[in-house]
Amino acid sequence: MYDNNNRNLQYFESSSIRGLYESIQHWQSENNNRVLSLSIQRDDTKFCCVALTNASEVVIVGGSGYGQVDVSGHALRVDTSGPMTTLR
Repeated sequence: MYDNNNRNLQYFESSSIRGLYESIQHWQSENNNRVLSLSIQRDDTKFCCVALTNASEVVIVGGSGYGQVDVSGHALRVDTSGPMTTLR
């Protein structure tokens, strides 16, 4: 199944740092995603976190009708049934 993870901000809050940690760990496990950076602040009686995740910007697909994908010379090359295009 394709996961369109193109939004890379998440918000978490808890009444304790331990609870905040457990919420983030649970989210990572459930979504099979990682946190790249986060900022934790106290807001009245809660600990709040805004986290930057690893959004998927490029999806590589295979199969009939998609052309060919290759990594060569540290570059992603995509054949869309025309001239080979190199992405760096």
